[in-house]
Amino acid sequence: MSSPTPDMLRQTLARVIDPISGRDLVASGRVGEIAVEDGVVRVSLLTNRAQAAALEGVRGKAEALLAALPGVRKAAVVLTAHHETAPAAPAPAPNAAVGKPAAKPLLLQNVRAVVAVASGKGGVGKSTTAVNLAVALARLGLKVGLLDADIHGPSLPVMLGLHGRPALDGDQMVPMEAFGVKAMSIGFLVEAETPMIWRGPMVMGALEQLMGQVAWGALDIMLVDMPPGTGDAQLTMAQRVRLSGAVIVSTPQDVALSDARRGVKMFERTLVPVLGLIENMSFFCCPNCQHTTPIFGHGGAKAEAAKLGTEFLGEIPLQLDIRTASDAGTPVVAADPGGVAGQAFAAIAKRLWQKIDMGS
Repeated sequence: MSSPTPDMLRQTLARVIDPISGRDLVASGRVGEIAVEDGVVRVSLLTNRAQAAALEGVRGKAEALLAALPGVRKAAVVLTAHHETAPAAPAPAPNAAVGKPAAKPLLLQNVRAVVAVASGKGGVGKSTTAVNLAVALARLGLKVGLLDADIHGPSLPVMLGLHGRPALDGDQMVPMEAFGVKAMSIGFLVEAETPMIWRGPMVMGALEQLMGQVAWGALDIMLVDMPPGTGDAQLTMAQRVRLSGAVIVSTPQDVALSDARRGVKMFERTLVPVLGLIENMSFFCCPNCQHTTPIFGHGGAKAEAAKLGTEFLGEIPLQLDIRTASDAGTPVVAADPGGVAGQAFAAIAKRLWQKIDMGS
């Protein structure tokens, strides 16, 4: 059975009333992007933060109606603050045709697999994990890209030891390179001490530029170092890129795992497969006697992965070498590939690529 057309989806969405304007979702201008592919439907509803809570019930009703249509395997409706306020379009005349918003083409189409490296909270070593996995993948002989999607707290320039501004190739920026990885970050474009006091639409626009106005070339895989939480950057990635999956990084303790669980649910809501969980700071390894101590507990992420029905990709130790190597601009995978941490990152990277290669 063929998938429904965007017009059929709009007709279905017109059966749902927007409680803010009193009009249906289409007439009120709430409907943003609509994407249909292989029976999977993705729809964004335009809103702002103040109205988001009132529209959650509407989002669920619209999602249920779309999922019930013939030819639809899955449906995801998300609320997006891409516009600061939802447009309040006047109701069309009874016989007037409803105009179609121009669909934006997907970005990063020359990248075979785009994988988000995410966490529900900050401070779990997500960026360190993303950088080391990227370098480990490059050491496998793959063409690798690394995108720093944390607009407010970019860390890739320091961790990769990269400085200066990207060169230009026509109207596109050339990604900077280190350890066989092509990298791009807002940190390359602003002074290190400059605070990025930007609201949602500006963040989303900047992220789209880092994807669409960079000469990435053909890549086997791109890792995206996501900011903490489940906000605007996550929605941008889910809507503008065909994500192959997401990797969730957590520490072993319960407070981190509860946030990791929220991250998993967010990707499930946007129909992005979760490829697995990584437990960072899994145990402290004494550099003198090699004795291990589970400072933050141990095995929590593995148990959580089992509960969520996803794969546990591996554990990374809490080691001084990881921190000093990152601060020095040489990821531990490059600085000490034969060490405990270097081997752990390499094993996870190998398994990650196996999953992507088998699934493509």
